[in-house]
Amino acid sequence: MKFSFIKSIGLLTAMSAAVFSHAIAQSTVLTVNAEKPGAAIQPTMWGIFFEDINFAADGGIYAELVKNRSFEFTQPLMGWKDESKDGAKGAILIVNEQATRPSNPRYAHISWNAAQGTYTLTNEGFRGMGIRKDIQYNFSVWAKAPEGDVKLKLELLNASGASIGGTAVTISGSDWKKHTASFKASATEPKGKLRITFEGKGTLDADMISLFPADTWKNRPEGLRADLVQWLADLKPGFIRFPGGCIVEGYELATRYQWKKTVGNVEDRQLIINRWNTEFKHRPAPDYFQSFGLGFFEYFQLAEDIGAEPLPIINCGMACQFNSSEVVPLDQLDPYLQDALDLIEFANGGTDTRWGKLRADMGHPAPFNMKMMGVGNEQWGEQYIDRLKVFAKTIKAKYPQIKLITSAGPFPDGELFDYLNPQLRDLHIDFIDEHYYRSPEWFLTNAKRYDSYDRNGPKIFAGEYAGHTQRKVDPDKKNNWESALAEAAFMTGLERNADIVQMASYAPLFAHVEGWQWAPDLIWFDNVQSFGTPNYYVQKLFSTNRGTHIIPVTAANKPLAGENGIYASAVMDSKTREVIIKVVNTGEKEATVDIRVSGAKNVSAAGTLSVLKSASPEDINTLDDPFHIKPTEQAISLKSRKLKTVLPAASVTVIRVKAL
Repeated sequence: MKFSFIKSIGLLTAMSAAVFSHAIAQSTVLTVNAEKPGAAIQPTMWGIFFEDINFAADGGIYAELVKNRSFEFTQPLMGWKDESKDGAKGAILIVNEQATRPSNPRYAHISWNAAQGTYTLTNEGFRGMGIRKDIQYNFSVWAKAPEGDVKLKLELLNASGASIGGTAVTISGSDWKKHTASFKASATEPKGKLRITFEGKGTLDADMISLFPADTWKNRPEGLRADLVQWLADLKPGFIRFPGGCIVEGYELATRYQWKKTVGNVEDRQLIINRWNTEFKHRPAPDYFQSFGLGFFEYFQLAEDIGAEPLPIINCGMACQFNSSEVVPLDQLDPYLQDALDLIEFANGGTDTRWGKLRADMGHPAPFNMKMMGVGNEQWGEQYIDRLKVFAKTIKAKYPQIKLITSAGPFPDGELFDYLNPQLRDLHIDFIDEHYYRSPEWFLTNAKRYDSYDRNGPKIFAGEYAGHTQRKVDPDKKNNWESALAEAAFMTGLERNADIVQMASYAPLFAHVEGWQWAPDLIWFDNVQSFGTPNYYVQKLFSTNRGTHIIPVTAANKPLAGENGIYASAVMDSKTREVIIKVVNTGEKEATVDIRVSGAKNVSAAGTLSVLKSASPEDINTLDDPFHIKPTEQAISLKSRKLKTVLPAASVTVIRVKAL
């Protein structure tokens, strides 16, 4: 029998208080057998899923502060406002040179006469600009001055319109050239703006008007927002999947993700609309586009920076089946196939190859050593299998060492899954990507999902999962403790079956508190702050306590997958010579467990115990209270290889002990 914290709030059938009290009256004995290490746990076991949703890229991890910097939005001046005051005159003409500049055709032709008064152009940023005191900001613009030199005054403004830092830059020459200037901010402001004041009289052609903080991740010019990358690095992820997600497919094929348009010079990358711009009518995002300043080179570089394997997902000739369901005929797949082959060359090829040379020209002569690739995102049906067969044959013929990740569709069960699962197994594919956005109840009842899977079949990638609470009082689906606890219970089942489940990633990853479309999400942020959710700390407890081999943990000779509300898994770390035990108590009251470690030659008397807990299923972390739910750690002592401890109600506990 079992009773859980999540059941107690009505998601499952509740038991009587009398039965529950009896269930916890006695200790549960957990036996951990370190003598019998099982399957190896892959370094890729716990990873990261990245998609440009919720303003995760532009307006998020990509540190550019200027919105619509190259005037390529559907409304070319969206994000910009020009003003003439006190007798000044000015005008902006958007010039489109599609024939000669197909990847970045538009630029602004600005003319003004400010002998009296002022003429200004102001950019609002992404829900404002996040400005921080004493940080250097680097301005740049591609420009030319056809009628002679012009001087621009640059200013950062706070929410009240007062200047909080600035400088001046002179634009000279009648040919396109990149002009730069730097200055420091005098105050912190989450809702800042950039104002350009045009002095005197003149004309200017301007494109790629840009502003970045200097303190990006690894201080790379025009790089990534350091605090957001740090959240990822702290997970010590085994892989990073990119660029999604539905973003791979596009609403229709014209707006699919094309990696070749995201590499090379940033100013030559072709902006497109983001599919999440119009996806949800209740969460409109008309200013959501993809500049591709964060492109495939930057994704590979990010993976390398944080020690993760790169896992790119490519389009297989199919647009999103929830939207247009547009497909490329089978006899016209060659450009899509070539994109896949060329991507492998870009990642792994020598500098004497076309795409390997481009990688080197971008600053990375060494290969990125890509080992796997996803074919399609969340595709399903016969049309997917037909295209997958062509992709698999083509890729494996030239690059047999590349592992292919394939889609089991958008759901973990039902008609679509039941068709795809046997088809993929018959193809002897490397990995099947299963997705589950389900209620906390589903995660609890499916902790044994992989116990009976075919051990000789394809490996499993739990590619997208998150507990979605169903309460009508919470339409925003906040990342509450209820969902995190259920995910932890489910993850013990993934870990117990690490011989077949070799990759897993929560999804989505990032969300801007004012610009999100989909919830829940792992990490939330505004323009200057960020925080990890309870779900983030669950992921971190598992990913930073991964171990190298599974070992059995049982009660009454059976795995714990919900008995009396308790879920457990255990691993051995052969590098540190430690036993790591993860125990999840989903009950509404504390539970006593006797943990006994057997099989090791010498078990240390000292260890550590980390606990993640909260009093209410509805508890959350916020920008104002970012660490309301976070792990605590304490030293513990074992006697005769035994530890008697109390598992707090609704908690995740991780125990580490040396087993030399």
